[in-house]
Amino acid sequence: MEFEYSDEQMALKTEARRFLSEQAPLSDVRRILDGDRRHAEALWSQIGQLGWCGAVIPEAHGGLGLGYVELCALAEELGRALAPTPFSTTIYQFAEAVLAAGSEAQKSALLPQVAQGRLIGAMALSEGPGPLSPGRTQTVCRGGLITGRKAPVVDGDAADFAIVLARDAQGEEGLFLVDLSGAQVKRTPVSSLDPSRGAAILDFDDAVAEPLGAPGPAWPILEAVLDRAAVLVAFEQLGGADRCLEMARDYALQRYTFGRPIGSYQAIKHKLADVYVKNEVARVHCYYAAWALASDAAELPVAAAGARIAASAAYWFASKENIQVHGGIGFTWEADCHLFFRRARHTSLMLGAPAEWKRRLIRQLEIAESAKIDAGDRA
Repeated sequence: MEFEYSDEQMALKTEARRFLSEQAPLSDVRRILDGDRRHAEALWSQIGQLGWCGAVIPEAHGGLGLGYVELCALAEELGRALAPTPFSTTIYQFAEAVLAAGSEAQKSALLPQVAQGRLIGAMALSEGPGPLSPGRTQTVCRGGLITGRKAPVVDGDAADFAIVLARDAQGEEGLFLVDLSGAQVKRTPVSSLDPSRGAAILDFDDAVAEPLGAPGPAWPILEAVLDRAAVLVAFEQLGGADRCLEMARDYALQRYTFGRPIGSYQAIKHKLADVYVKNEVARVHCYYAAWALASDAAELPVAAAGARIAASAAYWFASKENIQVHGGIGFTWEADCHLFFRRARHTSLMLGAPAEWKRRLIRQLEIAESAKIDAGDRA
């Protein structure tokens, strides 16, 4: 089990950081917040040209066919840069669902476009507040036509296709592929704490839909996709938490009071040390989850939940303490601290709130323990 990036992976990570520092400065995030765009189209196009969108898509479908550790490295740098793109919804969720359950025809039609950055995908799962769980879905699909409302849908305002959770004619929950360009789909943009990540309400009124792959129950596929996406989002959170720590450290060394940098005071040192410890705890969980994801290990559900919980806590704490270290200026619109605070809250709610992942972790641990007991009884 390897818990460090290889030289080749570090080279990829270094090049990604260089590119994003030049092409995705925080001023671009501010322009998104101040304008009416919901993501940086030019940056998204450049990322597609670099091949990042196809990092783990097989070469047969137009991708690079790299490993998931490489995608984790890219996710960490995208999170560090606060890149305002639909990368996470399109690559971690939509493409993973198509890879996991799509038919060969669907893969051939969709994945090459995803790999080139020409297609934005979304997952339309929730129907309002509350945890995502079996039995709550009201959206229905009958005779190849889907009707219902999904809200909120991250990047639903910009997506070309969505994978929709809906009930079939027999009342079973399944996953359906919908082209969002049709007149039977109405999009209503909604505001969120982080306007650099778009969101929308999607209303379907007899929109044409097809099952994702072979018709069948949604939840085994959906939970597997969410586990995989959780690892990648955790790496984005880790990158953001590290950037918060660096911002706080740099400001503590530059800001002087009473003739000395504020970083020399014990209270500030303790804040920075606490952030560092939480970030390192999250890093261990993320690296373990990356190993489980790359090797498709049986431990993936537990590792993914652990990474999700630890990274959410670390990013939230780091973004708060970054504001505190900056003092009064940290609360102002002119400071960049609030950009990370917003993204920390947004990513902590993507794929389900931390409380849901804590319940998932407990459930997975109980399943593992029951399996051990059963194995012991059989022995």
